[in-house]
Amino acid sequence: MVNAALPILLIPGLNCSARLYGPQIPALWRLGPVLIADHTRADTMQGIGASMLAAAPPQFRLVGLSMGGYLAFEILRQAPERVAKLALLDTSARPDRPEQTERRRDFIRLAEAGRFMEMNEVLWPILVHETRQGNRALRVIVDAMAQETGPEAFIRQQQALIGRPDSRPNLRSIRCPTLVVVGDSDQLTPPELSHEMAEAIPGARLETVATCGHLSTLERPEVLSKLLVDFLGG
Repeated sequence: MVNAALPILLIPGLNCSARLYGPQIPALWRLGPVLIADHTRADTMQGIGASMLAAAPPQFRLVGLSMGGYLAFEILRQAPERVAKLALLDTSARPDRPEQTERRRDFIRLAEAGRFMEMNEVLWPILVHETRQGNRALRVIVDAMAQETGPEAFIRQQQALIGRPDSRPNLRSIRCPTLVVVGDSDQLTPPELSHEMAEAIPGARLETVATCGHLSTLERPEVLSKLLVDFLGG
């Protein structure tokens, strides 16, 4: 039985800050302490994972979206006994494909050239569902998270992502209760990647969120809050 008072550790995605979970924090706070992991200080997955573990409580419930999911797998590699429950949101267990790595290097060059915020112009159409392309309030949050991350941390994150390992061989060894969530229109980590994870992780539960792109916590906040509260508090 998972201790209901265990802290909840939330790992943001690439170029994202605590705002990514802003809609969920008030609901999750009722379940126990809510902590936001700092994933900006190192340029390898191992280094980021180690720094997050050094700052984390002895045991916790873990949530990661996109890059946050990749880092959740890193935490499980380093200290699986410390994770009581796991929620993987809009993420993948696979390593970078060559074309993804090349795109990351293009983004690094843009950031180094002082054109950091131009990336959101490129990414916006594939971050959110087509029905939210004109959602100004959501775009303001996405831009604010990029500004809070900054180009130096963004470059470190991209370097870590380029070097991340394949987590698929480790999926069957995950022993904690696991929830996998994906937007039905996620272009960056499509639903088939979540199906792959849920099928490999013993006992995992898969939830597909309708009319939703990659940023599920912000696009469908009420749905994600209920899913996370039911799973983490159950």
